[in-house]
Amino acid sequence: MLEIRPNCEHCNKDLPNTSTEAMICSFECTYCKTCALEIFENVCPSCSGNFVERPIRPQKEITLYPASTKQIFKPKDLEKAKLNSDQFKNVSPKRR
Repeated sequence: MLEIRPNCEHCNKDLPNTSTEAMICSFECTYCKTCALEIFENVCPSCSGNFVERPIRPQKEITLYPASTKQIFKPKDLEKAKLNSDQFKNVSPKRR
């Protein structure tokens, strides 16, 4: 089950369960759309995977299965992230 992390790991923008701005990779690294697509160019700076929109947990389920409240804020070294993005951004995610 997804943790539904509450913030962007890079810029610390709030990303509550209902946010349509939340993007995740297969390890559930969580970023806002601006960071995921514009800064990291759809390449996760941690695992080099791609990003997808994080689903919104329905309200009837959020009370039984609440979103995480633990914030993860680890701004990335943009020079290293750029090297990673440049290496993988033109490679299909299934071939990375």
